[in-house]
Amino acid sequence: ERMTLPQRICSPEKICMDWRQKRRPGAGLYNLGSTCYLNVVLQCLTHTPPLANYLLSHQHSQSCQQRGFCMMCTMEAHVRKVLCSSASAVLPGAVLRDLKFIGEEFEYGRQENAYEFLRCTLKAMHRACLSGRRDLDISSQETTIVQRIFRGFMKSRITCLSCQAVADSYKAFLDVSLDIRAASSLVTVLEDCMAPKQLDQKEHFRCGKCKKKVAASKKVTVHHAPRVLTLCLERADQWTGTKISKFVEYPEYLDLRPYMSDTAGEPLLCSLYAIVVHSGDTCFEGHFLCYTKASNGLWYKMDDESVDNCDIHTVLGQQAYLLFYAR
Repeated sequence: ERMTLPQRICSPEKICMDWRQKRRPGAGLYNLGSTCYLNVVLQCLTHTPPLANYLLSHQHSQSCQQRGFCMMCTMEAHVRKVLCSSASAVLPGAVLRDLKFIGEEFEYGRQENAYEFLRCTLKAMHRACLSGRRDLDISSQETTIVQRIFRGFMKSRITCLSCQAVADSYKAFLDVSLDIRAASSLVTVLEDCMAPKQLDQKEHFRCGKCKKKVAASKKVTVHHAPRVLTLCLERADQWTGTKISKFVEYPEYLDLRPYMSDTAGEPLLCSLYAIVVHSGDTCFEGHFLCYTKASNGLWYKMDDESVDNCDIHTVLGQQAYLLFYAR
């Protein structure tokens, strides 16, 4: 709707949402000094079925012409090493070696934020997919394998409270950050995000029909759901900077239909397959670990080099920081 269609698909490969091959859980990752933030992101991406399927197929490296650092080739080699190695743990050496290419702000040996590293990693993978592709229009550049897996669209509808005229706008996203200060569950957070809110004085909307600034309300909905939905439960209070250490309930299966622009139709179910947890009293120190669902359908706690069986009840009882859901 009012968005330019791409002239061509940058990564036309079929996306398979189910694991193509069942394997044992991936190997653990050694912590090389405050690298737990990096380890959890790599483990969650490695256990993202559509991404892992693509990387294990070698489709990118077989046609890659990039000289020097390529994040897609790096991830391809990493995922293969983790999922196919007989070792109990491996070194994420290639990723650490090229840390500055992933994000200039990251410094080896310093504790970093897992959410920021995730965002930078996906952007670096997206850039790698576009390397040497100067023939693509803007819309076609948004059809890389990364975008096709992780990208969704939000719709923002502003309604004039005088004449009820509406104005719609759309914005792409690769992840959604959620304010949990007043929330007890993920469902209540999402319901609050999607509820209509009256714009304040500073945001007064100029109505095209009334021809003047008017009071208006704004409602945000998911217009196009991504294949993989990544949610960040904000653990740092934006006013005080202190860590929000509380349990926010989240389901194993999430129905996105109530939060869509079109709420009619079949349920739009997403299944939880990975979470990231931060332990520690403040947001500036502590430790990251994650829980992932392997291709064998079982859950595992991944704490650096340690990989241990766990059950879904343990997974759902954590103070989650990042949640990964797959359609």
